Amino acid sequence: TAWRVWRRDGSAHPSPNAGQAEAAFAGAVGVRLGGTLRYGERIEHRPVLGAELRPVTVDDIERACALSRRVGALALGTTVAGHVLLRAFLGKRGWA
Repeated sequence: TAWRVWRRDGSAHPSPNAGQAEAAFAGAVGVRLGGTLRYGERIEHRPVLGAELRPVTVDDIERACALSRRVGALALGTTVAGHVLLRAFLGKRGWA
């Protein structure tokens, strides 16, 4: 679902960067994001991301936070592994 919503809705968001992440998270958590939003006194009308999914509930906040922590840990692990592999590769060539 994350992949499908990201591919279909990611570019609909006004921000080319935030839209990609928001659409993927909407699909991964299984919720609908966007539509008419209120920021203080300001109202914005944004495209709906994951229109076929269910509305957000309070329980989804912890699920989204857990997903964010997992994504962050995966990114850190990938970065560290890439650094170690690159240093090993460069060291074998005498470039490190």
